[in-house]
Amino acid sequence: MTLAYEWLGPFMFLGALILLSFGYPVAFSLGGVSIIFAIIGVVLGVFDPVFLSALPSRIFGIMGNYTLLAIPYFIFLGSMLEKTGIAERLLLTMGIIFGKLRGGLALAVVVVGALLAATTGVVAATVVAMGLISLPIMLRYGYNKELAAGVIMASGTLGQLIPPSVVLVVLGDQLGVPVGDLFIGAIIPGLMMAGVFALHVIIVALLRPDVAPALPPEERNIGKKALMKQVLQAMFPPLLLILLVLGSIFFGIATPTEAGAVGALGTMILAAFNKQLSWASVKQVCDATLRITTMVIFILFGSTAFSLVFRGLNGDHFMLDVLTNLPGGKYGFLAVSMLTIFFLGFFIDFFEIAFIVIPIFRPVAETLGIDLLWYAIIIGANLQTSFLTPPFGFALFYLRGVAPPELKTEDIYRGAIPFILLQVLVLVLIIIFPPLVSFLPSLSAAGH
Repeated sequence: MTLAYEWLGPFMFLGALILLSFGYPVAFSLGGVSIIFAIIGVVLGVFDPVFLSALPSRIFGIMGNYTLLAIPYFIFLGSMLEKTGIAERLLLTMGIIFGKLRGGLALAVVVVGALLAATTGVVAATVVAMGLISLPIMLRYGYNKELAAGVIMASGTLGQLIPPSVVLVVLGDQLGVPVGDLFIGAIIPGLMMAGVFALHVIIVALLRPDVAPALPPEERNIGKKALMKQVLQAMFPPLLLILLVLGSIFFGIATPTEAGAVGALGTMILAAFNKQLSWASVKQVCDATLRITTMVIFILFGSTAFSLVFRGLNGDHFMLDVLTNLPGGKYGFLAVSMLTIFFLGFFIDFFEIAFIVIPIFRPVAETLGIDLLWYAIIIGANLQTSFLTPPFGFALFYLRGVAPPELKTEDIYRGAIPFILLQVLVLVLIIIFPPLVSFLPSLSAAGH
């Protein structure tokens, strides 16, 4: 292949990004670019059509992939929890428990965000639920608008990293890392994220009591007996789900896919106990699950065609040569790959990032001897940060969609900045101290 034709692979990648920036559906952008560049390659005599003969078997391989079955289970779980009102009761109960503290409502949001992340792993549902329930209450009792918006968005994005996370399921599939190990490895980084958010709220409330006041006594004094009943009803169900889902994976009783199925069944039982299980709610949940799962699988089909043609045009060799010869070796590649993922996170969803750039980065990471489990977790933490970053962070849009008119867009943007810096701090700590990721999986492996 001549030097001019070597650039066909990078141009193909650029073409896909241009189509995505114009708002074309991801699956069809990737598939369309693949067909166009395959034809160009055949005409120029630099692409062997035999590459495309592998496409049907690849697609059937995706359809038979047992790991990917976890995606509809966890989406179903999150959607069903949203319909049962568990998130609402949990937030209100936590607000009463923490209400007597300065910044108590914001602390309640962080704790509930972590618990919802550990039961659903769905960012949009968490941000929207907390935005609808807790934002009006926080604003009513005199919370600073920026702090209120920032803490809701940041806590909502914990679902990107705290298992069971749909992001980690997709990354595990794309990087060839066991999803169970990823879930276990993400526990400490996820808790660190929640911990620094809570610490930030406590420090802000101590230094500036006016921005995060305590709840007035009449709002939090409901009687000990009533509070105990509320705590049991609101906290026991999600904690039981966390134990069923994560505990079964951690102790090797179930695979992530099996644990997702148990969680999905568990939410239906909880919905029945709450008298919220109806044909209408099941239909809505199944519809949401089907839409999101279909989108993911079609993106995966498009990305499979894209990666085959990209490889046929020697784009993988080109990228491997460029990325392995960066200044700084392993750390140079880490810097470039993290900045690329962070930048793409402004414009496109994590599914698209995972299916477009991760297959390009994986062989480079393997060549440079990077631990793929650790690499997957820092990608997850990076994606969590990009979800929050103005002007295009998805969490900003989710909150803007449900925020009252008095909360301006600039309040939302400014509120996100301290939490972005905190997320970057945790990301840097994970990069500097890899045992933060590897410690729990090594214990789990030793236990088996």
